[in-house]
Amino acid sequence: MEHPENSKEYKGLTVNSGVEQPSIVNPYLKKGRFKRHELSAGDMVEGILKGNVTVLSQAVTLIESVNPDHQAKAQEVIDRCLPHSGNSIRIGISGVPGAGKSTSIDQFGIHVLDRTGGKLAVLAIDPSSERSKGSILGDKTRMEKLAVRDDAFIRPSPTAGSLGGVARKTRETIILCEAAGYDKIFVETVGVGQSETACHSMVDFFLLIQLAGTGDELQGIKRGIMEISDGIVINKCDGENVDKCHLAARNFRNALHFFPAPDSGWLPKVLCYSGFYGTGIQEIWDMVYEYIDFVKANGYFRYRRNEQSKYWMYESINEHLRANFYNNPLIQQRLKDAERSVLAGERTSFAAANELLDVYFNSK
Repeated sequence: MEHPENSKEYKGLTVNSGVEQPSIVNPYLKKGRFKRHELSAGDMVEGILKGNVTVLSQAVTLIESVNPDHQAKAQEVIDRCLPHSGNSIRIGISGVPGAGKSTSIDQFGIHVLDRTGGKLAVLAIDPSSERSKGSILGDKTRMEKLAVRDDAFIRPSPTAGSLGGVARKTRETIILCEAAGYDKIFVETVGVGQSETACHSMVDFFLLIQLAGTGDELQGIKRGIMEISDGIVINKCDGENVDKCHLAARNFRNALHFFPAPDSGWLPKVLCYSGFYGTGIQEIWDMVYEYIDFVKANGYFRYRRNEQSKYWMYESINEHLRANFYNNPLIQQRLKDAERSVLAGERTSFAAANELLDVYFNSK
């Protein structure tokens, strides 16, 4: 590029062109030199059983892949790890956005590891953008203490537009973590909504984190999520917020009396704590272990695990049928025409759906 200063009108002024900048790519770098060695299913199982975190992470990535070849390999890994699973305490943690779930998990994890030892896996379900389809996956940044512990494994997973699919993959990830020796599993949800039902169907204890000032007793009754909670805790009970938190706890306790008795026979407790200052954590985990001992004694622990296995069998059938329907070539051909006819008002949504289902079943 010629510099304008070298023009004839600027006598006595000359600007050199300078040194040509080299390429940012190393010319001596051989392509494929750093290609990752692909592990076989047997190698993955062996690494997982040895507690290798790198291999465990690769296996979880394989589970989350939508590639059919990856899914077949992941299923083989899961099947071979299944006999080594089921020996952990699974705890679901939920709450409204801003309730302090990630900060609380950081405190809970440090407390439970220091108290009981063992290994902890944190599986966070992170929401994906409906527009960009991307996820931040930043929960690990708010778990500063756990992130540096060798006995803790933190794995966020994106919803990717399909909550049920991620919930299934989270359940399969639990199996791998248990096979890797993690005897405590935390499952953090995206917030109050459908994800809570999916989370409840894969954990032994469901902990709901609430904030003070979110409603009175009537508001508590209207929240269906309280029906599946085994324990409710009020966060941010510190400073000038202490009285408000104890008032909220009293309101929630009163609201719980309006619910039917849980099948476990356990009456959910309501406690206050501060995730930021780490106060009240001991009482929460005394409650959790008291619940685990209670349901193991009356047989509900095993019953709930069996019901969860049955639930996920039906969920897997539903997911397989859904995928098979949309991947059917005839359905793919007619789906756009059905959309156009519905948008044009030529047919109702129900009529178009029934027609597509008839085409699908008649093609079998």
